[in-house]
Amino acid sequence: MFELKSLTREAIPAALEKAHRYRLLNEPEQAESICQDVLRVEPDNQEALATLILALTDRFWGPRPVPPKAARELLPRLTGAYEREYYAGIVDEREGIAWLRSDKPRAGAAAYDCFRLAMAHYEKAEAVRPPANDDARLRWNSCARMIMAHADVAPAEPEAEPPAVAGD
Repeated sequence: MFELKSLTREAIPAALEKAHRYRLLNEPEQAESICQDVLRVEPDNQEALATLILALTDRFWGPRPVPPKAARELLPRLTGAYEREYYAGIVDEREGIAWLRSDKPRAGAAAYDCFRLAMAHYEKAEAVRPPANDDARLRWNSCARMIMAHADVAPAEPEAEPPAVAGD
């Protein structure tokens, strides 16, 4: 249909800065497109991958939601163990928030499951975090607060132990 135009390698840093700005302006579709352009030139660009994952998760709710699977499929391309676990946690956490914002049946139980999965990923990320980086702890606390703040965010059945995370 259309032949996409390629970025030059020299334009990548500025393009990624634009992608960050578009996310801040609540225009994740623009950020997503820019990241895809960067990844066409540099398929392993870690900043573009992380920003793309975040842009996709920005669109988990709303009139044209992105399925969480689209973001999860990018996780193995992240090269660092910390980054894979941290961003896996973000995907699960944002899916939980999308459930909270929905009016679907079982939304509270689904949100709970997502938050618990996110918390498990954040614990794994915390174990391999860089020095002076408590981001995974901050996100873990955010999930815990979401569960504690909403009475309907509870397991469908009494919980025996946290859900397993792939790779356990």
